[in-house]
Amino acid sequence: MFSLSPSLPFHNRLVFRHRSFTVRSSSTVQEVEKAPQDRELSSELYSSAPFPSIKAAKRVVLVRHGQSTWNAEGRIQGSSNLSVLTQKGEAQAETSRQMLIDDSFDVCFSSPLIRSKRTAEIIWGSRKEEIVTDSDLREIDLYSFQGLLKHEGKAKFGAAYRQWQVDAANFNIDGHYPVRELWARARNCWNQILSHDSRSVLVVAHNAVNQALVATAIGLGTKYFRILLQSNCGVSVLDFTPRAEGGSPYICLNRLNQTPSSPVAAGSSGGRKTSRQIILVCHGTLQGDTEARFPNQSMNMLGIIQSQKAAELLLDLKVNTIVSSPKNACFETAMAISRVQEAADCLGADCVPRYVEMKKMEDLDVGDILHQSNKDANEAVAYQSGFLNRFEDEALLALWDRSGKAWKSLLNELSDESEPEKIVVIVGHPAMHIALVSHCLNLTKDWMGSFHLDAGSISVLDFPDGATGRGVIRCINYTAHLGRWSIPITRSTVDDEEF
Repeated sequence: MFSLSPSLPFHNRLVFRHRSFTVRSSSTVQEVEKAPQDRELSSELYSSAPFPSIKAAKRVVLVRHGQSTWNAEGRIQGSSNLSVLTQKGEAQAETSRQMLIDDSFDVCFSSPLIRSKRTAEIIWGSRKEEIVTDSDLREIDLYSFQGLLKHEGKAKFGAAYRQWQVDAANFNIDGHYPVRELWARARNCWNQILSHDSRSVLVVAHNAVNQALVATAIGLGTKYFRILLQSNCGVSVLDFTPRAEGGSPYICLNRLNQTPSSPVAAGSSGGRKTSRQIILVCHGTLQGDTEARFPNQSMNMLGIIQSQKAAELLLDLKVNTIVSSPKNACFETAMAISRVQEAADCLGADCVPRYVEMKKMEDLDVGDILHQSNKDANEAVAYQSGFLNRFEDEALLALWDRSGKAWKSLLNELSDESEPEKIVVIVGHPAMHIALVSHCLNLTKDWMGSFHLDAGSISVLDFPDGATGRGVIRCINYTAHLGRWSIPITRSTVDDEEF
C-alpha cells in the first residue's frame, strides 16, 4: 500500500532558527537553508511556508473552467491559450453561475487564459467589479507536451510521458519540473489572495492549478498531484480563520469538487477507470441540539429528507455493501439507501430486487468520543468549519485510533475479489468520516481539523489501483443533491465572522 506519513500542517507549526528554519511538509521534515535563487524549484518549501496573517475570516471559492475544445479532443493543454469553451463548457459555466448566484463575492481572480477567463465572465455575470487576472493562476506549464494528442505524447516522448503519468511530482521535461513549479506558483497566488482586502473571494482557474491551490493551502506537497480531483466547473471551498495571536490563519477545506453533474455518475477517476470505490454518507440532521447531550438520536424531518436525497443520488450505482455506525441516525440513513437500492431494478414488470449487504460496525461509532470532548466542540459539530480543531487532544486521539481500525476493516471489505467491481457505502457521523478521509490520504490526526463535512453530505474515494493502492479523492462534502435542504456552498459574510 502507498505510504506517506506527513507531519503537522505547516500553517500550524513553524520554527525559525536564524537563517535556517524547519520545514514541515506532507512528505518530509528537513532543515532547509536556501538562497532566494534556490527556492524556485523547492516545491516542499513553497507548499509549506506560512501564510500571511488575516484580520477577518475569509472564504475562497475555487472553480475550474468548463469543458474546452482541447478537452474534448483529448489534447494536452498545459498553459497554452489556443482552446476555447465548447457549447457544453459554456453550459457548465452557466450551471456553476446558478449554483453561486446568491453569493456575495467581493472580488474575482481569474487565470488570463481564454477558457478560464470566459468561465469567470459567465459566473461573474452582471457584477460591477472588474475581474482580476493573475498569470500565476494559468494552468501547469507542460512545455513540449502542449498541443499534442495524448497518444502522440506517448509515442514521441515514451519514458518521459510514462513518468508524467505515474510519477508526476518528479517529471522533468525541457529542463523543467512542471509540478514543482506549479506548487511554487500556487503558493504565490495565496499571498495575493489572502492579502487582498476582501472577505469572500471567487477564483476561476484550471484543473492542475486548483489542485495545487487546495494542496498548498492545507499543507500537502507535490506527491498529492492527481489525488484531489477537480472536474470541469467543479467548485472547491476553503475557509481561512484569523488567529487571536496573529500569524498564519487556520485553514479548512470546506468542500472539494462540488460538480454541476453527479459525482458518482462516471466510472473513471481523473481519467483512470476505477473498479473499487468507497462512498462516505453523513447521516441527516438530528432531533436534539447536540449529539453529546442526546447520543443516540433519530433524525428530524429535515434529516429524513436529506437521507432520502442521498439515497436517490446513489440510485444508478450498484452498491454491494452498506456499512453503518450502530447509532440510530446512521442506521436510518443506511436503511433509506438500502430500500432505494433494492427497488432500483423493480421499475418493470419482472421485478427482481437487488440484494445489498447491510452491516453494522462498532468502530464507526463516535458517540462516546463526542461525549468526552469539550462543550464548545459539541456546540460546533454540525455546522462550523474546522470543528474538530476544538476537540481536546484526548478525544482527537481516541477518534484517530478508532477510525484507524475502521479504515483497515473497510479496506478489507473493499479488497474482496469475488466481485469485479465493488462499491461500499459507509454511513456515519461527520467526525468519523473526516478521520477516514485523513486515513485515505495517509495523513496524521493533526490534519483532521483541515476538513469539514455537513449533514447529508457525500464524499467519494476512488481506488483505481485496487484496495491496496493509493486512494484518490473525487469529492468531499458534496451537497448539491440536497437542493434547498442543504447548507449553501457559501454564506453571506455580513456580520458572520465564522460564516
